[in-house]
Amino acid sequence: MSAYKYLKLVKFSHTIFALPFAFIGFFMANETVVEGSDIYSWRLLILVVLAMVFARNSAMGFNRYVDRFIDAKNPRTAGREIPAKVLSPKSVLIFVVVNVLLFIATTAFINKLTFLLSVPALIVILGYSYMKRFSALCHYVLGLALAIAPMGAYISITGKFDLAPLILSAIVFLWSSGFDILYSLDDEAFDKKEKLHSVPAKFGRTRAMKISSAGHVLIVPMLFLLYLFGDMGVIYIVGSVVFVGLLVYQHMIIKPDDISRLNAAFFTSNGVASILFAIFTVWDILVR
Repeated sequence: MSAYKYLKLVKFSHTIFALPFAFIGFFMANETVVEGSDIYSWRLLILVVLAMVFARNSAMGFNRYVDRFIDAKNPRTAGREIPAKVLSPKSVLIFVVVNVLLFIATTAFINKLTFLLSVPALIVILGYSYMKRFSALCHYVLGLALAIAPMGAYISITGKFDLAPLILSAIVFLWSSGFDILYSLDDEAFDKKEKLHSVPAKFGRTRAMKISSAGHVLIVPMLFLLYLFGDMGVIYIVGSVVFVGLLVYQHMIIKPDDISRLNAAFFTSNGVASILFAIFTVWDILVR
């Protein structure tokens, strides 16, 4: 039961947003490994997944700890584990520290570069929790935090940076920052009242939706660039069309005067989009 409380604390089911892109980065990296090398292994895949889980647990747990007083004031978040006294602030902080240490230790078992980049990565994913207090760019810091996943997975195999996974990370950045802007629409009034910074609070609901849409439109040329530089095929194109279609769908079901279907757009549409895009892209890589 205690484990369930922590899984609920970090919304473990939301791992589905970034993890599929990490799988793409992992299998994409296999294309650059010399044939016959034993670098590519299930052991590394397991380590990549563990590193992602520990990093995300650290970020979400820290966010809940830092925002505990804000969450208590917001009717939408008052039922979260700390304000509802399901978990104590101290226990959550211990949970964060344990996951941070496990994340760093896991990267050390992958390769030297991932270990060296573990602390900068933690600065980004933990720093996001404070950004809403200072800047409406907080959505893009979240986007950067999620964009680390595919590049991190790629580095785990190759030990280096390359253009194709960087483009993939850019897609994740634009996608996740855009849907986070949409998700924050529900907190527009609360953010203004508490002097918190978000795109909806700063620009209003209508402009915020346009900013989100603009970021998602930019994904289309990035998908084309990934097709070119990632040497992708027809299966990838099908996955890209499905992915873009689901992005369009989530913008269609939300209106400035009606955000009642916000959860459907945020959770269902984006979760399905990430899984299907990963399936088609990995499939494309494996059949070559």
